[in-house]
Amino acid sequence: MQKICTFATQFLYDSIMNITRENIDALNAVVKVDISKEDYSDKVEKILSDYRKSANIPGFRKGHVPMTMVKRQYGKAVLVDEVNKLLQDALNKYLTEEKLDVLGNPLPKPQDDLDWGADNFSFEFELGLAPEFDVELKSKKAITQYQIVADEKMLDNQVEHIRKQYGKLVSQEAASKDDEITGVFANEEKEINNTATITLDKIKGKTNEKKFVGAKVGDVITLKTKGLFNDDHDLMHFLKVSHDDAHDLDVEVTFTVSEINTRELADLDQELFDKLFGKGVVTSVTELKEKIKVDSEKQFAQQGDQKLLNDVTEYLVENTKFDLPSAFLQKWIQTAGEEQLDADQAKEEYEKSEKSMRYQLIEGKLIQDHNLQVTFEDLKAHAKEMIKGQMAQFGQMDPADEELESIAARILSNQDEVKRLSEQLMSQKLLDLYKAEGNLKVKEITYDDFVKEFYS
Repeated sequence: MQKICTFATQFLYDSIMNITRENIDALNAVVKVDISKEDYSDKVEKILSDYRKSANIPGFRKGHVPMTMVKRQYGKAVLVDEVNKLLQDALNKYLTEEKLDVLGNPLPKPQDDLDWGADNFSFEFELGLAPEFDVELKSKKAITQYQIVADEKMLDNQVEHIRKQYGKLVSQEAASKDDEITGVFANEEKEINNTATITLDKIKGKTNEKKFVGAKVGDVITLKTKGLFNDDHDLMHFLKVSHDDAHDLDVEVTFTVSEINTRELADLDQELFDKLFGKGVVTSVTELKEKIKVDSEKQFAQQGDQKLLNDVTEYLVENTKFDLPSAFLQKWIQTAGEEQLDADQAKEEYEKSEKSMRYQLIEGKLIQDHNLQVTFEDLKAHAKEMIKGQMAQFGQMDPADEELESIAARILSNQDEVKRLSEQLMSQKLLDLYKAEGNLKVKEITYDDFVKEFYS
């Protein structure tokens, strides 16, 4: 590799160990660590002396084994271990003191001719250095920030769903298109035997639908699993088959009708409103729809924010230009995982992960430049809001602050939870930054159109 610039910096570790760095270029450096006998001899002698006191060697009383024998048997292993510890400590301290922003981990240069019988040692490590760059949040072309709204059609559908959910079942003699039909799906060969309740809007095709309409309790309907449901994944739920089987299942099943019910819609009265939201919170259909609209759009906002986060991330990765020490990173990837990779495998892995590496560096730069921090108070407040939301789902609308504090304390005592919540909060802080500093245009869109445009 041609050297673009080479200069050395020197660092004395504990006033004895000598560490120098040669910058190969802006992204690559080599660190040389010189270890002399004075750095390790006292520690090695002490460990060997302790070994001597406890060594059990035939022919010698405990504690009276000759030191020459102890050194011959254990000396090299102790020396190697102590030198490695010194190297690790020295490198960590050096990188911290020099404030070097390195990618991956230092890679030791191979030394096949290393003489462990010598008094002094020299080791060299390759470093991959993080690039210097600036991040421009304001894109030339505005990025769309989707504001997802609940339109009247959706609100009507939600009201209908609520009325069905809280309505009462009335038994029917014969099935019609809008009834709920309960029965047993069976196929002896595939060991299918599962009781399920279906509605005909799940059934695919007029031919299959006609087999159910008019059926009575005790009737046995013969069906083909292929093309039975509008969504093949419904086979997993109604027939209790695995995900893999659901996609390729093409067998004949029987459905023995055991129950037919129609669902009378619940009245939109105060009793229903109180059951849904608590006494007196909602008092009319208009207020019901407004409550559904507010709650729905609060959930939609999360999906809109995720879309914005994805789009801004894509923009930043594509438009923030900087080089990476790719050769070093590929070499590092070869040994970073549980299994050693060859050069081709490491190159493939690097190409797959390069975009995420770039975004991690961009994200780190934004966090540093804008002094974004997650404090303990932030974590506690976030945990309490999360707990309140979960408790509300079970009807506990106004929990005591003491209870929230207690549960939050238990959550924050778990380091994995702290890490997860910290990442959530930092993601939100970055999103707030993008909204404040980015070039965004707000576009109102219905939930159905949003789903069709981005998920269909």
